[in-house]
Amino acid sequence: MHHHGHSHANDDENHEHPVASRKQMLWAVILTSSFMLVEVVGGIISGSLALLADAGHMLTDSAALLLAFYAMTLSAKPADSQRTFGYGRLQVLAAYTNGIFLIGLTIWIVWESIQRFYEPNPIQSTTMLFVAILGLIVNIVVFKVLHSASGSNINVRSALLHVIGDLLGSVGAIVAALIIWQWGLLWVDPLLSIVVSMLILRSAYHVIKDSSHILLEGKPQELDTLKIREDLMALEGVVDIHHMHLWSISEQEPLMTFHALIKDDYEGDTMIDVMLEQLRVKHGLVHATIQIERTSCLENTDAVTCVDTAVK
Repeated sequence: MHHHGHSHANDDENHEHPVASRKQMLWAVILTSSFMLVEVVGGIISGSLALLADAGHMLTDSAALLLAFYAMTLSAKPADSQRTFGYGRLQVLAAYTNGIFLIGLTIWIVWESIQRFYEPNPIQSTTMLFVAILGLIVNIVVFKVLHSASGSNINVRSALLHVIGDLLGSVGAIVAALIIWQWGLLWVDPLLSIVVSMLILRSAYHVIKDSSHILLEGKPQELDTLKIREDLMALEGVVDIHHMHLWSISEQEPLMTFHALIKDDYEGDTMIDVMLEQLRVKHGLVHATIQIERTSCLENTDAVTCVDTAVK
């Protein structure tokens, strides 16, 4: 069996983008987590569950941002003998864990909100309003910081979605505070909390869905297996492509392995180069491992002749 064809020329490209956006990530983490504490305190003082829910949302943001930052630091770590693919998966695993945690948080907020519909507690609307406005400002700043950093990184993108949700949360809290201040309708607060927790739940669902797809060795969304096979089969000298596996380590690193049955009169190494080149140019697949098989294997049952004769 001959496994060859890992092209290492483009290995660096996975680790280029983090450096610039890492600093921005760190800022986003610091801003978000420090404001989350402000919101917790504000929520407790003003008696507003909506602020606490929003703080919960901020916590998920901080987690998402921290993960992204951590992943950027780690994915720059080289692969070692124990983890031959490097640490790219860690960010996916972390995102998955985060998603599970968010679901727990949502349940708590909803439970608490239902209690409050029955027995509303007094709310200091001015404190609530002040904290909510502050929250809006912080979120706008974080959004600006991240927006400039979001390239093709699953973490920055999910973090950005979190922040947009948060922006809406802050706007909601401002409106709720105004309503309570003006008309004293205390049930607006638990109602908003439920809305915010639905936002949290939605982001949790997406995070879990995307990360578990990668963890289950699912096919990268943007690549089409059938199309890739069709393109390879169209190459001159290729008889058949089988045992195709396509998966990804993190969202940025697709990998592929397959067996290629080629005609006897074609040179194995040349064919590998041709196929690798096509995968890179047409599909952006940099990592592929190809096993070459010969057509003479079909007529001949003797296993020895099936070994690629062109490679000594």
